Amino acid sequence: MYNAGVKPAVFFLLACALPAADLRIGIVGTDTSHVPAFAKMLHDESLGAKVVAAWKGGSKDFEASATRVDQFAVELQAKYGVEIVPDLNTMLGKVDAVMLESVDGRVHLEQARAIIAAKKPVFIDKPLAASLDDAREIARLAKAAGVPWFSTSSLRYGAIGAHAKFSDTTGAAVWGPGTIVPQFPLDLSWYVIHPIEVLYTILGRGCVSVSRTSTANGDVIVGRWQDGRIGTVYAARPNADYGAVVFRGHEVTDLHPKKGEASEYRPLLLEIVKFFQTGKPPVDNEETLEIMAFMDAGLRSKQQGGAPVALR
Repeated sequence: MYNAGVKPAVFFLLACALPAADLRIGIVGTDTSHVPAFAKMLHDESLGAKVVAAWKGGSKDFEASATRVDQFAVELQAKYGVEIVPDLNTMLGKVDAVMLESVDGRVHLEQARAIIAAKKPVFIDKPLAASLDDAREIARLAKAAGVPWFSTSSLRYGAIGAHAKFSDTTGAAVWGPGTIVPQFPLDLSWYVIHPIEVLYTILGRGCVSVSRTSTANGDVIVGRWQDGRIGTVYAARPNADYGAVVFRGHEVTDLHPKKGEASEYRPLLLEIVKFFQTGKPPVDNEETLEIMAFMDAGLRSKQQGGAPVALR
């Protein structure tokens, strides 16, 4: 109730000081371990947002999705009180913002199309899409609708990415797991996206060509930047940890965190919540699209026996 003894300006300041309601976040795709990890942190901490609804989604022809989608949905509901809804449109009517978490990048364009049509800001977990063309279509739709979006790997904000930016960097070499899954048309987008994202965290935009050598043991992808810098990604099979070497003239910085530290999720989640609150993506959309173009060029180089190919 308004108190006539309180000056309007003071009353306004008091009202503004009241805590704002948490943003209502919806999750699309309960088939990745990111989902319970994000929901737990938002449930346990006062970060300004809560997961309130989720649509399971899932891909029957992709084992990593089909074997986990129900398990994580049950966990969301039982542990964190998240409502599991029957379809995507129902979920979109209950939330302020969306985390598109479907582990299968092939369905991202279709799902993003509905999210964008509903005018919901969206974080799209890696990879942005199954192909460069799909990624560009997501960006086109979002721009036309005025809907903010961003996509990134958690490694950008982990123990490597957070300490890898230097003004005098002349080149970089990064490494990580090189697992390839046959269902993904853009083969580097499953796990190699992580070290590639680290490379872009270090060097930024500006790659003009890519060459790739591929064997059963792994891939070496070399990018040439327009200013002469060179970035190398080694994707090891069957698996590897993460690391980076940053070349800085006569100096070399070696970043090789302990197992598990490289991909800690909390720093990324803080960026996601801030993005939902401000509408400003922390990673430039054009950089994300260039990362997709980098992987596309890597695939075309492999198909051409390792020849350098220009980003398209």
